Formats: sequence, C-alpha cells, structure tokens
Amino acid sequence: MIANSMRCFELVNFRRSFSSLNKKHFDKVLIANRGEIAVRVIKTAKKLGIKTVSIYSEPDRDSMHVGMADNAYYVGKAPSKESYLNMDKIIEIAKLSGSQAIHPGYGFLSENAKFADALEKNNLTFIGPPSSAIRSMGSKSESKRIMMEAKVPVVPGYHGENQDPQFLKEQADLIGYPVLIKAVSGGGGKGMRIVESSEEFFDQLESSKRESLKSFNDDKVLVEKYLMQPRHVEVQIFGDKFGNVVHLFERDCSVQRRHQKIIEEAPAPNLSPEIRKKLGEQAVNAAKAVNYVGAGTVEFIMDSKTNEFYFMEMNTRLQVEHPISEMITGLDFVEWQFLIASGNPLPLKQEQIKLNGHAFEARIYAENPSNNFLPDTGILKYLQTPKPDKDIRIETGVRQGDTVSVHYDPMIAKLAVHSSSRDSALSMLLKCLNEYRIVGMNTNIDFLKVIANHPEFRNGNVETGFIQAPMDCHNFALATMSILLNESNDSTKNVKVINDPYSPYSSLKGCRFTTPYSRIFEYVDVDGIVTAYVTYDEGSINLKIVSPSKIESVYHNVHASFNENNEILIFLDGVKHQVKVVPDKNKLHLYENNEHSIIEMAKKVQLHDNETNHTYNNSLDSPMPCKISYINVKKGQKVKKGQTLLVLEAMKMEHNIKSPFDGTVDEIFYNVGDMVEEKKRLIHILPANEAKQ
Repeated sequence: MIANSMRCFELVNFRRSFSSLNKKHFDKVLIANRGEIAVRVIKTAKKLGIKTVSIYSEPDRDSMHVGMADNAYYVGKAPSKESYLNMDKIIEIAKLSGSQAIHPGYGFLSENAKFADALEKNNLTFIGPPSSAIRSMGSKSESKRIMMEAKVPVVPGYHGENQDPQFLKEQADLIGYPVLIKAVSGGGGKGMRIVESSEEFFDQLESSKRESLKSFNDDKVLVEKYLMQPRHVEVQIFGDKFGNVVHLFERDCSVQRRHQKIIEEAPAPNLSPEIRKKLGEQAVNAAKAVNYVGAGTVEFIMDSKTNEFYFMEMNTRLQVEHPISEMITGLDFVEWQFLIASGNPLPLKQEQIKLNGHAFEARIYAENPSNNFLPDTGILKYLQTPKPDKDIRIETGVRQGDTVSVHYDPMIAKLAVHSSSRDSALSMLLKCLNEYRIVGMNTNIDFLKVIANHPEFRNGNVETGFIQAPMDCHNFALATMSILLNESNDSTKNVKVINDPYSPYSSLKGCRFTTPYSRIFEYVDVDGIVTAYVTYDEGSINLKIVSPSKIESVYHNVHASFNENNEILIFLDGVKHQVKVVPDKNKLHLYENNEHSIIEMAKKVQLHDNETNHTYNNSLDSPMPCKISYINVKKGQKVKKGQTLLVLEAMKMEHNIKSPFDGTVDEIFYNVGDMVEEKKRLIHILPANEAKQ
C-alpha cells in the first residue's frame, strides 16, 4: 500500500514538473509515422495538452491516426520513399503546421541521422537522441568498436569496412559456421541471413545486400558467429541532456519468426538478480559511451545455457514492445520522451524505478503461420477485441472496415497484459487471445495461443529458435498415420470429401500393409519443409519426422485404427492419441483434447513407395500480392532442389522461391519489377525424369 502511494506521489510530481517547471513546453508536435505508434504518441500528447499533426500517404487517408490528430497533411503516394521517408516534405509540413518538434515513432526516419541534422538546421526539435549517437549505434560495426572500448562484451565476428565478397567469405570461414550476415544499418530482421555452410555463403550474402539496399539504402554488412540456442534480451534505457542515464529493466524477445519478434515479456524469465543487475549496468555503460539522450534499447544476445551475454546492437528510438516495460514500471515512456526533448532532467533516479509484476506483449499480424508466415492483406470485415483496462492494452492503428494493405507492415495490433506474476499474466494473455475475433484475412492468433500454451514457453525456457523447433512433432506423425489409415481402409465412407481432387486422402496412391515398403511425406512448417519417413517391415510401422533444422523424432511400432465415432486412435511410443481428422484440400485439421492443429502438405511434395516416384504440381505460384525483385534462372536452365529461382518482395520483406526438386526451367511467366497478384503462376519446372529431351 505504501509502495503504491509512493508511486502515485512520484507520478503526480512528475506531471507537475512537466506542466510547471518545463522551460520549453511543446505546443504542437508532428508525428512522422503512421499506424499504431502514431496513435500511441497522439494519446500521450492529448493527455499533456500538446496539439498533434499527422501525416498520411494515399492509402492512409482515412486511417485512425489521421482522424485522431488535431491536424493532418497529405505527404505523398503509397511507396514509403515518396511519403513517410520524404524528409523535405515532412519538414515543409512541420513548418506549415506550426509544429515545434517531430516525434519519429519507430521505423521510417526514427534512426536517420540526416533527418535529425535536418531538423536542427530548421529549428525543429527531434524527439530522439543526437545524430552523433544515431550514427555511432546505427552502424553495427562502429557500435561494436565503441562497445569494446567501453568494456561491454560483444559477439566474435568481422565488423570492418572491407565488403569484398571473397574477403567476407574468408572471414566467415575463419569464424566457423553457422554465421550470421547482418545489415550494418537498420534492423527488424531485414538484411539478416543465417549461413549454414561455406557453399551457400555467396547466395546468402547477395540476398542480404539486396534487401539491405532496398530497406536502408546501404548494402554494407557484417559477419558474426551465430549462437545456436541464444536468447534475445534487451534493456530499456533513458538518458537526458545532463549526462544522466537510467535503465528500466529488461525484456525477453526470444520468440521470433523471420528474425522479427512476435511475443515479448518483461522482465525476462529465469534470470538471477545478479544477471539482471549486470544487464542493466552494461546497458547504462553502453548508453553513456555515446552520450545518449532520450529513449533507447540496448540489445544483448544471451547464451541460453550459461546466461553469458553479448552486446548485439542499440536501437536509438522507442521500441515496438515498450508498453510492457511501461506496465512493469508504471511509467509513460512517450511522456518521458517529451520531457527530455524539452530540456528537462530525467524525472526519476535509478533507485526510484521499481519493478512491479510481469507483462506480456503479443503482436497480432495479418499473416499465415501455416505458410511460412507470409503476410496477408484485405479488409477487416469484423474485428472484436478484449476490453481494455489498466492491465490490458490494445495498441492498434486500425478499426473494423480498415484495409491491411501490401504497402506497409502487416501488424494489426499489439496486445499487452500485466499482472502480479508471470503465471497470472500468461493466463491473462491466453484469455485475451481467446476473446479476439478477426474476419477478413489470415491472422497468427491461433499460433500465438499454441506458443503461449507450450510447456517450454510456460516454463520460460525460450530461445530465438523456439518457433523453428518442432514444437509438436507428434502432429506430423498423427497426420501421416491418418493418411495411411485412410488409404489402407480402401473405402470412402470414412472421409466424406474423398472425391475432392485437392484432398491428400484422394491425391495419394493407396498404401499396402502386406509387403515391405517405404514412403516419404512432406509438410509445410514455419521454417521450411518437415519430412516424414514411413517404413513398414515385418508387421511394424516406423516413423521418422525430420524438421527443417534437421532435428529428428522417431516413433517405432506405430499402431492406428478407427473407433466407432470415426476418430483415429494412434499409438506413438505407447502413448494413445485420439484424433478427429478433417481434410480440406491440401490441409489436415487435427482435433485432439480440444486442441486444434492445421497440418499443410507441401504442394510440390514428392511421394515414393517401392514402385512409384511421382511428382505433381510443378508450377510455383505467388503466395501473396508481391513484386518480382530478382530472377535467378533462365528458361531451359537445369536447377537443383532447394536452389533459389526467384525473389519476391512484399510488405518490405524478401521471400525466396526455391525449386522443390531437381529439374529444368520450362517457363518463366513474369519479369523483374512486375507486380503479381496472389496465387498467380510464376514459373514452371519440369522434373529431371520428365525433362524435354
């Protein structure tokens, strides 16, 4: 009770300091961003009596952040370089609107030193760090050098200026594989590639540089050792213009897909007080090394086994996941940003910042987790969310009826929850996810629930490869056995959609349980293809499930049968699974113990038994609306399985289309630069055994 009273007292004093003691009070601020972060900044500005100015591109004309602001100005067409990255136009609007400062949000121009310099020249306040800090921390190689001088531990690697591909490969060979290629500028997973072997280094380097150039107008990269099972732990810091720096504890952001965070929590689980203290101290040291001012995040990569940590990079802006740090400290970070940018000292000292409870943030995206998390687009035809309160925050920039377009990030909302303990906060997160209703596009909500329910996640045992690991390998075994059982049943009565030509139950050759044979099935997983190997010999069925990361699960002497309710009883290593399986085109819906899983068969699957070697659907289709960024092959060229054929660009990310088998390019239907609609044929490959003579 006393602690809560003190917290209220501190916050009241803080607000008084802003209103009465602030020497430079902002009357009007322009927000150089869009979507949920623009909405977030507007809410705090309104609370403080600061007028706001929004900017908008053509697709955002009727968006939420435009309607909430006091004024709004058209900034340009849909492409970011013509709108939200147009520095001259944004500065022109700031002057025209009478704005005194610009809040950059995150992304776009938030870490652009040239933009910060340009604002200073035009007598506008940049609500962010000085340009010198942005430059130092914006270069991953320069930042590593500064950290080493400041005695902050860094990951082994090459962070120099030499960008010769052969030289970089030699450095990678010396470091030892796997290595990580990272864009020197920027973040968000763009330009980041994991290289497993020397043979694939040049392809991955070229892809990294190409994406980096598009995203940051800079193709410089660094190469560093890739830790196999790391945790991603970051520390929130704030600095003022008087040399004071504090940390506001850490967040764990290890649960990622495509190197982008999906669930974050604060504080990080399973850390000792000693490690937590060291993390905070090293983050403060890092910030002081560059005379940091404003909100920032120092990111560390941590060995999940030893808890040893290394500096990775510093984000010189407000982070996407800042709400959970606000919830465990009871503070408003945007309010702090306004305060510090106005020339005031930090409102609290380190010993006054207290850790209270636990918080989770789940990023709700328009994307398809069963198809390698490819982004989706469309109209939010129906949107129902949990009811927000002091412990439940819905950070969003869209409403029912709005469009999630191909032009920008596909995030629909951030769901942030807070409670007194990690267990209760996790229960609240699951409850809120269950209350979400979205119609109009694929979302990752069901996948978020799978993660939050996973035993390893519940125990706080996560690392950056958590999603890529075979979280439910037995589901692929169940799917395989259900197909085999339906084939061997030699009847259509058990599967009502057996005549569906897309159903896996009708498209596969029937298996025989009378003679030795082997089969291979391939399924789409979050990070590639899961392969199921089936062998039958001497009355026993054995399964081996191999994940994209080559992790294997083996099941011996598997038994399966139908029960009277047309459910499948499957015994895996002596454990009974009672599953209702419903096929839908190339997908299987598995219902077990009130849990629902979707298993998708690879469209270019190769199926084998002792007599057949068949491949079907040799055409590769566009998984979503996209642009052809690069074509790596020519008509008539022979290709190998796994070879990159085309590179697509959608929602600021590159997606590689790879050959599903050895063969020959028969036809290419588009050119570089072409815009392609979803599910359009891109290229046709003839399998090696069918190639034209």
